[in-house]
Amino acid sequence: MISGVTMRINIDEYLMNALKEDITQEDVSTNAVMPEPKQGEVNLICKQDGVICGLEVFERVFKLLDETVVFETELKDGDKVTKGQLMGVVKGDIRALLSGERVALNYLQRMSGIATYTHSVAGLLEGSKTKLLDTRKTTPNMRIFEKYAVGGGHNHRYNLSDGVMLKDNHIGAAGGIKEAVAMAKDYAPFVRKIEVETENLDMVKEAVEAGADIIMLDNMDDETMKEAVKLIDGRAETECSG
Repeated sequence: MISGVTMRINIDEYLMNALKEDITQEDVSTNAVMPEPKQGEVNLICKQDGVICGLEVFERVFKLLDETVVFETELKDGDKVTKGQLMGVVKGDIRALLSGERVALNYLQRMSGIATYTHSVAGLLEGSKTKLLDTRKTTPNMRIFEKYAVGGGHNHRYNLSDGVMLKDNHIGAAGGIKEAVAMAKDYAPFVRKIEVETENLDMVKEAVEAGADIIMLDNMDDETMKEAVKLIDGRAETECSG
């Protein structure tokens, strides 16, 4: 569930920008056929089996256009839905419902798609100790929504301020893994974990000896990853990517 404070401080601005992008001056089509306020309702019907996500965002879009709009649903984010299912009913001024429909659906569909795919992949890892992580490779201006939608998975760092991740370019600039980790420990607050991206076993060994908190095994084959995990031997958290 998204808190009201989070909605107002972090989300409303994104939603308003999306609405402004879609309604630069006016909704000509809606104003032509509905010049005066009139109450109505629309049904939200599922078009494909999956996991629903973004219900509060969906509702909020309409409320920004008309605060009296009511969205009635018994679902919550993370629930499984099936094709043809009536997921909820939106009630309010028909003009607000027509003008906000596409923006609201864009968020709901995007977030539900992410939630559905994440759920399917997380199912493959069920029963293991492995956690499925997301990345910062999000759609611009959609990070807060896409990160939220990773149900069944776990959030990696939200942005560049969350933690230190030393990639090949950082390591090259510093002169090596040992130097990069030492500089990061000296600079970053002690509450920030330091992660090092490695591409081979020599880099893994150097990262362990340098005292990295997390070691990423980047684009390694299965056998190399097994050797790397043995080499790390619990002295750092292990993450694989590729």
